[in-house]
Amino acid sequence: MTPEAASEMIRAGLYLILKCALPVLLVSMLIGLVISIFQTVTSIQEQTLTFVPKVLGIFLTLMFLGTWIMNNIVSFTTDLWSNFAYYVHK
Repeated sequence: MTPEAASEMIRAGLYLILKCALPVLLVSMLIGLVISIFQTVTSIQEQTLTFVPKVLGIFLTLMFLGTWIMNNIVSFTTDLWSNFAYYVHK
């Protein structure tokens, strides 16, 4: 395996991780921001208030985008294994 092929494989894997994790992380961040603003406005200082809305938001995001995420991962893995002989040969 050449260094270029290894770096391309790593780059593609890291891009896949970012692409699949970004929607869930953005939903969690936005829910946390909204709850934080709500806590600031109402002077409620409860630490556990963000837990349930974040869990529900992440759950709903995974329900709607789960097939897309899984299809991306399966496609990447299929491409990786179909080119396995190329990576081993060089």
